[in-house]
Amino acid sequence: MFEYYPSEKPGEFCANCVENEPWRHVREIERDENPRWNGGKLTLSCDVCDGTVERHPSAISGEATLCDRECFEAWLSDEFTGEGHPNWRGGGNESYGPGWNPVRERALERDDYACVLCGTDADELGRNPDVHHLVPVRVFVESPLLTIEDAHTLDNVVSLCPACHRRAEFGHYSRAELRWRAGVRAAPC
Repeated sequence: MFEYYPSEKPGEFCANCVENEPWRHVREIERDENPRWNGGKLTLSCDVCDGTVERHPSAISGEATLCDRECFEAWLSDEFTGEGHPNWRGGGNESYGPGWNPVRERALERDDYACVLCGTDADELGRNPDVHHLVPVRVFVESPLLTIEDAHTLDNVVSLCPACHRRAEFGHYSRAELRWRAGVRAAPC
């Protein structure tokens, strides 16, 4: 004899028998027996390399289906250029035109093939530093009085490592400071 609280569970078991009796209903929750089952992984095609990718429906985004980091980087590079890039301010990605290469080379020579801000040189970078236009080329292109060639003057360019170049593009350094660091005498136009 034992006392128990009323319950909706079928059967009455004492404390000794309850562990061994099958009074608990174990739900079948595998695959299609589970009310939340939605079919498992789907086989998709990578948007970059057309390789096969398996994804759960909940892991599929509206952006793109990509198989690995390499394809993600390729997709990102293509997707966020020109008008697709959130920082794009007009202009194009076309060649800088005549006069650019000689001015670029003269700027690198003037700046000793090193960043005028941090001093990182070509040997440390494994390549030449970037050459940055102080007044952007797009300003010259959009002006009715100037041409693209007017942007390519030695007093409008400085050598910068990629990190400093990125910061300069986002306005972390003034044109005056960059000119002073490069020893440029006067502002163009």
